[in-house]
Amino acid sequence: MVAKKSSQPALFDAASFPPDPLPWEVAAENDRLIARLVFNRPIDSTFDYLVPDGLRTLIAPGQRVKAPFGKGDRPTVGYCVALAATSEQKRLKTIESILDRQPLVSANMLSLTRWIADYYLCSWGQVLESVVPAGVKQQAGTRLVTSFVCTNREAADPAAFKLSAKQKVVLEILTTAGRPMDAAELTQAADCGTAPLAALRQKGLIRAVRQRQTQSVPPSEPSSREEDLQLNADQQRALDTILGLQRAGQHRTVLLHGVTGSGKTEVYIQAIREVVSYGRQAIVLVPEISLTPQTIRRFRRRFNSVAVLHSHLSDAERHWHWQQIASGGVEVVIGARSAVFAPTPNLGLIVIDEEHETTFKQETTPRYHARQVARQRAQIENIPLILGSATPTLESWLRVQEGQDTLVSLPQRVERRPLPPVIVVDVRNDPMCRRGAAIGRALESAMRNVLRDEVPTHGRQQAGGQIILFLNLRGFSPAIWCRACGASVKCPTCDVTLAWHKDRGKALCHVCDFECDPPSLCPGCGHAGLRYVGIGTQRLEQEVRARFPGTSCVRMDSDSMRKRGSHDAALEQFRAGDARILLGTQMIAKGLDFPNVTLVGVVNADTILHQPDFRASERTFQLISQVSGRTGRGPRGGRVLVQTSAPDEPAIVLAAKHDFATFVKHEWVHRQALLAPPCRQFTRIIIRGKDAERVRDEAKRIAQLCTDTAKTAGVDVRLLGPAPAPVSRIKGQYRFHIMLAALEGDAIRTVWRKVVSQLSPREDVAWTVDVDPINLR
Repeated sequence: MVAKKSSQPALFDAASFPPDPLPWEVAAENDRLIARLVFNRPIDSTFDYLVPDGLRTLIAPGQRVKAPFGKGDRPTVGYCVALAATSEQKRLKTIESILDRQPLVSANMLSLTRWIADYYLCSWGQVLESVVPAGVKQQAGTRLVTSFVCTNREAADPAAFKLSAKQKVVLEILTTAGRPMDAAELTQAADCGTAPLAALRQKGLIRAVRQRQTQSVPPSEPSSREEDLQLNADQQRALDTILGLQRAGQHRTVLLHGVTGSGKTEVYIQAIREVVSYGRQAIVLVPEISLTPQTIRRFRRRFNSVAVLHSHLSDAERHWHWQQIASGGVEVVIGARSAVFAPTPNLGLIVIDEEHETTFKQETTPRYHARQVARQRAQIENIPLILGSATPTLESWLRVQEGQDTLVSLPQRVERRPLPPVIVVDVRNDPMCRRGAAIGRALESAMRNVLRDEVPTHGRQQAGGQIILFLNLRGFSPAIWCRACGASVKCPTCDVTLAWHKDRGKALCHVCDFECDPPSLCPGCGHAGLRYVGIGTQRLEQEVRARFPGTSCVRMDSDSMRKRGSHDAALEQFRAGDARILLGTQMIAKGLDFPNVTLVGVVNADTILHQPDFRASERTFQLISQVSGRTGRGPRGGRVLVQTSAPDEPAIVLAAKHDFATFVKHEWVHRQALLAPPCRQFTRIIIRGKDAERVRDEAKRIAQLCTDTAKTAGVDVRLLGPAPAPVSRIKGQYRFHIMLAALEGDAIRTVWRKVVSQLSPREDVAWTVDVDPINLR
């Protein structure tokens, strides 16, 4: 009988299997070291690369490497975020080189940056590129120096080498030093030229090594030391709460709600004092660079080592401070929002002063908020976070009400000084303001009373109080207006009115910095007779000098404070009494402590109130409250005059009464009606491009994708838009925006990640994601 041929393939047919790998092939496969890299690209992926044998002992997570990337294998800088023995990818490219001797980012910082990428919907590589300052990556302020060290050959048989007297001296100096010495240092110590060095190198007795040295060290200002101040009962209670968390080794966010002048900074300092006693470090974030110099001086009087990180430092200075912090030799780090990434190896406490300030939000990718990042970092490090403010955000207040954070209050000023009386002045019927003046009759009268005031001191007449005038508009006139057609003169590339800057003789765009000579004819209708409308800080300064001749005045805004050190110089001039009047924008509205200020004038309280922003009332309340707090800090007391055309607005009325609790209740009802934060979480999608029709069509397509994806995923995400952005064109690009709203931000992130996977990149239209947006222009 002939056996029937089976129709099934032979199960054990050797030809149906690939040949077994040879033993040395298995060994080679198992001996691989894989580096997982991320790149500064809008790609939320990690890429596996082979580590060559020569780099295995040198590479570590947190270092930058150069590796071939993309179809063209172009050498690209990436960040190593992990090492592994295996990879799911079959064909791997190989790393070319390592750029850093030591990791620039610690393991905890890698975890934090990964969280930032997930929360703010950007790539890990973009976050890492932002976290490490350019000066650190470039090793600014350092140089490669050739130095010399001894070899061990002379120990074998010294008599075998015929050495001259100078060669023996050089060798003895190097041996005694026990460290590398550069040519200049060595020849000076040996009192010789370079010939003995060359001879010793030829004989193999010394060798050259390349070392990176710091060229200069920024000197710190000498400060006289001060002792801790005596705390009052409220301050002590606040400090005890914070110290209890520190001693228990617990993470907790403490909202320190203290009225202006209640001594919040002293509580910070004494809490940090305890942290430093444990051998740990603290980070203090301040909202304005103008606050940094006085904060630095105050902390340097109390601590041995204070480092600074802010944008006005040179790259070399920033790199030097970064190195000092990373070495653990710094007790306190002070800076603006980016200081939250300071490389402190023994972090024990984070403090955010004036936590309500919008400057803690980054407006470029990654669009993080320093408060949220600080909260996450404190949680990773298991340390307390202190948020201090006289006017906390509704978001922070809600967390307290829900029991997520701890509230500690300082309801009274130090030494029981009263809060200053605030007088709301209706300028709608003020004849001076109706004629275009910045300073109304009531404010002028109050200013003259302060400037006339003289106090007898030690047998002589000493000048009386000082004045702060607040106006949150730059330039001379915020708008150029045509009387014929009623249109304003706008920036040619932005949907923004040009502002007249008299000191420069130019019309400027405050968005893209475009500038031009002021037009003599209306660009729209061609008529002459353009008018400069509105009042900016330059015009206010001119009016002050004209009305109060002989009275010294200092202006602080982003136009006058461009030079390095200008903030500190202006504030020192005012502190010393060399200037009687300080006027400026919001950089003078917070944090400044001048006991001699007896009058604060808010020139126009309506500048923010009527902006298309659901936070307009909150910001108006905060600004009036903060600037009001600049007076009444000394024994002379003080008062505040608020000029407004909307005297019945709740934000203004309640700020005048210093009634934060009632304002929160009123504003909460308003936010609930709008379904706006903190009742909901917002994520804003901004679509932009040069062709308005294509931008609008792409915005509609993205909005439809978001709607369909939310329905498919079964998540409750509300869609607002698409609609033209409040500023519909910036730098020649038209802008539409979409707002995604949900009770939980995770629902929005789920939807958006699925939408992104369906979006193909376009050259003519781009989009940006802003999680928890602050600026809605």
